[in-house]
Amino acid sequence: MPSSKFVIESETSGTFRANKIKSMFDCDMDVVTKTFDVSIPIEDVDWNIGLIVGASGTGKTTIAKRMFQDYELFSGYEWSGDSFVDDFSEMLTAKQITEALSKVGFSSPPDWLKPFGVLSNGQKMRAELARLILEADKPFIYDEFTSVVDRLVARLGSSAIQKFIRKQGRKFVAVSCHYDIEEWLEPDWVFNCDDMQFSRRCLRRPEIRATIRKAKQREWAEFMEHHYLTHSHNNAAHKYICEIDGRSVAWCSVIHFPHPIVKDMKRIHRIVVKPDYQGIGVGAAFMDAIADSYKQKGYRMSLVTSSPAFVLGLQKNPTWAMTRKPSRLAQPKTGDLKASASSARLTASFEYVGARHG
Repeated sequence: MPSSKFVIESETSGTFRANKIKSMFDCDMDVVTKTFDVSIPIEDVDWNIGLIVGASGTGKTTIAKRMFQDYELFSGYEWSGDSFVDDFSEMLTAKQITEALSKVGFSSPPDWLKPFGVLSNGQKMRAELARLILEADKPFIYDEFTSVVDRLVARLGSSAIQKFIRKQGRKFVAVSCHYDIEEWLEPDWVFNCDDMQFSRRCLRRPEIRATIRKAKQREWAEFMEHHYLTHSHNNAAHKYICEIDGRSVAWCSVIHFPHPIVKDMKRIHRIVVKPDYQGIGVGAAFMDAIADSYKQKGYRMSLVTSSPAFVLGLQKNPTWAMTRKPSRLAQPKTGDLKASASSARLTASFEYVGARHG
């Protein structure tokens, strides 16, 4: 619907208290009316993401429901599973669910196993959107988008979410009172309810400014619960933290690798990005920066991982070369107390090669 003019009427109460207020403020009326004159000319435009934004009370939800009557207005899901992933449709495979969660920036296997109620607000928003994208049988509207999450998390989450929505070819209308997400959501169009103005957009996400500092062993406690395999950490590792706006968002540590031939080999010991900050490439950029700093000092950097999403991401990253395809390491000799836990898992190995030119 390109444009619409409509009136919303609300009958007022006739109670003693309501009548008292009417007399106090000289507003003796039986019906309160508000007229809307809305134009959202997108009928002949190819788009994926729209944003209806404005201050509280400007009619955002009313406009969204009237202008997009054929869309699904998301009003929340029932979450009752011991692990929230069990609440997704039975028609979906575990792979589809975990891939969707990862794509919207929620890539934390330990947290996938938790009930919905104990997740952070940022995780809840991403879980809801992953489920919506997978299960909704028509375009959808998400009211109060990012309203209950921290503003940095809202901006970074918007960036991760919009990528997956576009990749899936879905149509999505976000309704929000927060203007700070606009550049990060990169909507194809925006309707501002403050002045009832429509505009098409071609925005680019702002640059994410991050800093890296050395970390202390005790700071691992902030990150260990988010590591998908173990809470342990080698005290001898060199430790680093990535910060955005002064907040610790990612951890990377490096340890010497006792290679039988190569004497200058280091290895990524732990790499963790807190769930609220996943999906925007912070982890990859952080790890590349650390690996490059060691390469500049004359060291080689390796990495072993069993995370399918991590393997896929590294395969697409030109700064890392796969040195061993996903496989199980040779089983150690019986009684070998130094056996690696990786020997029982399907893992892949990579080496940092740096930026490729030409």
